Amino acid sequence: MSSRLVCPYCYQQFAERDIWFRCSGRPGPTGKACSSRRDERLAKRMGFAGQLPPAFSADGRKRSAIHQECRAETNYRLCPECHTQLPVHFGKVENRLIALVGAKESGKTVFMTVLLHELMHSIGIRFDASVLGADDETRDSFRRRYEAPLYDKHELAAPTQRSTAPTSRRPLVFTFTVRGRSLGRARQERTVLSFFDTAGEDLNSADSVEQNARYLASAAGIILLLDPLTMRGARGQAEPDAPRPREQDLESPVSVLGRITDLLQRARGTKPSELIRTPVAVAFSKMDALTRGLPEESPLRRSQPVGSRFDSADSRSVHDHVRALLDEWEGSAIDQTLRHNYSRYRYFGLSALGATPTADRRVATGVVQPYRVADPLLWLLSEFGAIPRTKG
Repeated sequence: MSSRLVCPYCYQQFAERDIWFRCSGRPGPTGKACSSRRDERLAKRMGFAGQLPPAFSADGRKRSAIHQECRAETNYRLCPECHTQLPVHFGKVENRLIALVGAKESGKTVFMTVLLHELMHSIGIRFDASVLGADDETRDSFRRRYEAPLYDKHELAAPTQRSTAPTSRRPLVFTFTVRGRSLGRARQERTVLSFFDTAGEDLNSADSVEQNARYLASAAGIILLLDPLTMRGARGQAEPDAPRPREQDLESPVSVLGRITDLLQRARGTKPSELIRTPVAVAFSKMDALTRGLPEESPLRRSQPVGSRFDSADSRSVHDHVRALLDEWEGSAIDQTLRHNYSRYRYFGLSALGATPTADRRVATGVVQPYRVADPLLWLLSEFGAIPRTKG
């Protein structure tokens, strides 16, 4: 396990011993209870201005600490930088942050919603996995703002508005748990999934990438969602009724990839002769608009894999086919950028909804029918050894 931990809320690194605690607010042995107050650091870093019991420093390597003011014991462990309460078992198990970024109109919010829904249901059953919100705000926000509108009302969320301050949105943090084996013994493998719902415009300049996607530098893996319909060659192959991006939204995927690459190289101090080691899943969304133009033998027209192992051969087949499509889509510069800057990357094609939404942003069929939406995340998890994979 790495000696440096990464907060899944503010993405700052720190040592385990530096973890803080928050008083429980309950009376201690003397009968004294600490009063709640505004936590200025939590307010500044995360925008929470409510009243909470005081935070204090102690040996973060321990699961609990005694607050000297009231002598009460607490097990509420906090990030020392932003004072957000950390997930249960944080620092005691391998925690991997997976970052999700996407250009404007790439469908990132819908993708994130459907991906998490699938992980909680069909994918969770397939891999015998559990996906839980790591905090009350995540659990409430995901259900109320994302899942219920899409699955109950069949409405797509409005495009995420650009942030002018890092505190205006809080990440959704989940724990993905599967049963693995270590030294012949069964053990729980836990992965922290931290999704920061940035607006697409937040990736349109180097400054906003730095401000709103800082967590890329701390991520163990990255999912980069791109809209193939922003590429001239792909637009010519799309279904006639598939909505094309507006001219003002047409930023080339290679430009977005270039900005992210610059950020990672600067943040990680990558030498000119080195490749970025962070694995990147490059996922092309809205493939339902392009499916009919694909050859019958295309792996993107097959049923998605089943079984309790990630299908490596199938994934490699999809990767090779998408790479070939990039030439037709006039996107060969994407592959050149990845080959010369990253040691591990994989292409994916998916559809979060299964069909083009209506003009008024509703699910066209009335039923969400995702296709290969979990493949990018499953590949990353298999790269980490968090889920088993087939040979190939």
